[in-house]
Amino acid sequence: MTPLTSRRHPFVVQCRALATSRDAGNPLVLLDGPHLIEDALAAGVDILATAVSPRLLADPAAAGLIAALTASTAEVHAATESVMEAASPVRSPAGVVAIARFETAGPQRVFAPGAGLRIAAVGVQDPGNVGAIIRVADAAGAGGLVVTTGSADPLGWKALRGSAGSAFRLPLATGLTAAETCAIARAAGLRIIATCPAAGSDHHQLDLTIPSLLLLGGEGPGLSADLIEQADVGLRIPMRVPVESLNVAVAAGVILFEARRQAGDNPARR
Repeated sequence: MTPLTSRRHPFVVQCRALATSRDAGNPLVLLDGPHLIEDALAAGVDILATAVSPRLLADPAAAGLIAALTASTAEVHAATESVMEAASPVRSPAGVVAIARFETAGPQRVFAPGAGLRIAAVGVQDPGNVGAIIRVADAAGAGGLVVTTGSADPLGWKALRGSAGSAFRLPLATGLTAAETCAIARAAGLRIIATCPAAGSDHHQLDLTIPSLLLLGGEGPGLSADLIEQADVGLRIPMRVPVESLNVAVAAGVILFEARRQAGDNPARR
């Protein structure tokens, strides 16, 4: 473990760059917080370098994480609190930050035969919502998720933090338009379901055990009229007047756990 005392160290500079302007094609990601880094290690993610604060180094509860990091191929830095404040993207650093190499699985994995319900986040621009959708999709046993162009980066630090490690487990694909995603889904034999608050079947009345792609629209505008028209079926979540819509991640959770209920609470059956 090497000491790190300069806020201008290349590791810190790279952390700040990934936090502010990560390119979508960049295989490097920024991980912040012990739980996310533990999940990354458990998933076999390649941790390249990390910095640990004095507070975390002295915490007995973090001994397992520190041992795992030092046993890995990662370059481990013992950083000052000042350096941690510069390297971490959050106001109150959790004590460890890392740079890792990780890329999405791609559409082949998302649309592989076997799993039933897949999801497409269409124009979801809030990274926290993207991360929450990934998390709930993993929790409910979805087959995979496409984050279409125009959405927030699912591998940005905010989305990764919101996914709470699920981004390392759930098959993800990026770089596709909504139209391209639907075309791949149809070629794979999937039904297209469009979420639309004003029309379609109630979510608990639609058979969600049929292999399908669920389209979730972005904050505010939702799905375009063209996408809704091209879908095989519409889906709505009934709610009390005057409420007209739900947060997109909340809507994803309601629908996905209804799909899990219909499958007998066994996501492997979808």
